[in-house]
Amino acid sequence: MRVTLTALALAGVLLLSGCSATLLPYAREMGDMALLRTMGVDAGEGDYQVEVTVSTGKRAYGLQGESQLSLVLSARRESLSAACLAMQGLSDSYVFYGYVDQLLLGEELSQRGVWPVLDYFAQDSQLGLGVQLWLVRGGTASQAVQAGGESGVENRLSTLQTDSEMGAAGASRTAGEVFSDLLERGSAYLPALRVQETDQEGQTALLEAGYAVLKDGVLAGYLGGESAKGLELLVNQAPSDVLEVPLSQGRVVVRVTGSALVCTPRIENGALASVDLNCRVTAEVAEVEGKLTQEDLEQVKQAIDSRQQRRITQALERLQSWGADCVGLGQRLAMADPARGEELLEQCPEVFSALPVQVSVETSLTRLLFMEAS
Repeated sequence: MRVTLTALALAGVLLLSGCSATLLPYAREMGDMALLRTMGVDAGEGDYQVEVTVSTGKRAYGLQGESQLSLVLSARRESLSAACLAMQGLSDSYVFYGYVDQLLLGEELSQRGVWPVLDYFAQDSQLGLGVQLWLVRGGTASQAVQAGGESGVENRLSTLQTDSEMGAAGASRTAGEVFSDLLERGSAYLPALRVQETDQEGQTALLEAGYAVLKDGVLAGYLGGESAKGLELLVNQAPSDVLEVPLSQGRVVVRVTGSALVCTPRIENGALASVDLNCRVTAEVAEVEGKLTQEDLEQVKQAIDSRQQRRITQALERLQSWGADCVGLGQRLAMADPARGEELLEQCPEVFSALPVQVSVETSLTRLLFMEAS
């Protein structure tokens, strides 16, 4: 027993003394580290397969450096691993990837395929699939990373994520969610951003640009405007907008607060023949011009039903044209009919593009208390 304890103590001393440097990382002061927050990945040019751009935000030199300007580094190499390693030679501080929580993909890279990037994040010990994922529409990830200027783009991306959770922005997605959808469904959606100039001095900002749809890991197309709102309804993410309904005397402004989708398969001769989609929307009256009657409320509900139905139909038509069931329609049909669940999962990918879908919307509208009193 004494021999065993002595051996364990000796092993501990050897580890602490640095004799096993291959097992333990070198200790570093936080002030000597560049804590990266954002990574952008683009397709490379010429002999280079990939270009990586990283940013720290204002914490360029660790937790004590909030007053420092954003540190932006960029490298082009033959692989993502080589590009990340090359960052160490570009900074006076030790580049640490463990704080990266925002990942941007360039459009050209997504046209070639996103699998290598997602695989890398899944396997790297410092990174991971918990990062928030965006695709830069019509531009490069490098442009997006540098859009924040000296202040960095990290706060803007964090705001978009928070607003999404509060229902004030489009749906946000992690790399893990996109990776999982690609593996299980063969397609996935993720939010898109665009870089836009804000003034004549060349200042730029990141703005929401709908959603990008991936099929087999490659960009299939974008959903924007009403189609983007339709996608949000299909995935039970209430659109972050308000609807204005004109009336004979005045108008009503309605704020959508929630949505839920019910899928019902129609089976004929043992095969999936069509699908009924019923979207149940909840909304509240935000503004009223004139006196609101019960007839007016019914007119408002019908107007909301019609617009949301068009949104869903437009989104489905685009997804079917790409053969991309990124909203998980097949899985929902399987859950709706457990007895045929496995068969429906097998049939849906084959028939999705030409599957007849009937869309209906039911809106539950609430009025504010002062309106009830009037």
